[in-house]
Amino acid sequence: MGFTARIRSHGVRARIAVAASAAAVAATVWGVVAIVDPGHHGSRDGASRQTQDQNRTPDGENGKNGEGEAGSGPLVPETIAHSSESGGDAVNITIDDGPDPRWTPRILDVLRRYDVKATFCMVGPQAKAHPDLVKKVVQGGHRLCDHTMDHNTGMDKKPVAYQEQQILEAKKLIEEAAGGGAKVEYYRAPGGAFTPDSRRIAAASGMRPLGWNVDTKDFEKPGVAAIVNAVKREINNGPTVLFHDGGGNRTQSVEALDQVLAWLKDQGRPTGFPVRTDADTPSASAPPS
Repeated sequence: MGFTARIRSHGVRARIAVAASAAAVAATVWGVVAIVDPGHHGSRDGASRQTQDQNRTPDGENGKNGEGEAGSGPLVPETIAHSSESGGDAVNITIDDGPDPRWTPRILDVLRRYDVKATFCMVGPQAKAHPDLVKKVVQGGHRLCDHTMDHNTGMDKKPVAYQEQQILEAKKLIEEAAGGGAKVEYYRAPGGAFTPDSRRIAAASGMRPLGWNVDTKDFEKPGVAAIVNAVKREINNGPTVLFHDGGGNRTQSVEALDQVLAWLKDQGRPTGFPVRTDADTPSASAPPS
């Protein structure tokens, strides 16, 4: 082969090598894009979810209605609920921090005597430890609410992954304890420590974020009269009243609930459940819970 022919041969081989190299680079770039492109179904970390949540409206997801996942049943807004499904002057009784083997049965007895249904905001490990009580709550016609795993009132300062674990694991434990296909229908943040992320996580799982209007302060054991007077004084703030059946001696809570329900009956005030799928007007809810 002459000198010119050898040059041409080397040139062809070089062009072939360059083309092959370019094709390999293109394939590599496409593979990287396929991995990181949000359009593909890879997992997103907490930072990504937080960035997405900054683009949400206060009422919803990505400027929409803030409702639960498609196909998950009635659409659940991310906004914090306060009002009653029954409307009018109906009152919502909510019970936090149980179930407790000593106090939950006594709370249930009081509710039964007045034919009142309540919403029980349960802590995950407590529900797991006392499935018989969770079942009694459901059998009594009451509703279930997720109050997280550890009742950490600093939830709003924790990473999204922590919030998600606290909320979803508690929901799982409560529903397993309830059995029979019972569902947790609300989420209440410990101490009212809601975040846009925790509200979104709850709503996407079919749980309406749940606030309160009347804080009885029964967890401080201020005396039965003080608890009852708090309800009478604050009931004009809105219909959702906060009591406790866990977290310590609840003798005062049980006695005060009895008196409050008797007073509501005298006032002709019905009771009901907090809204789940309807809009709610913003209302202040104050810690702790």
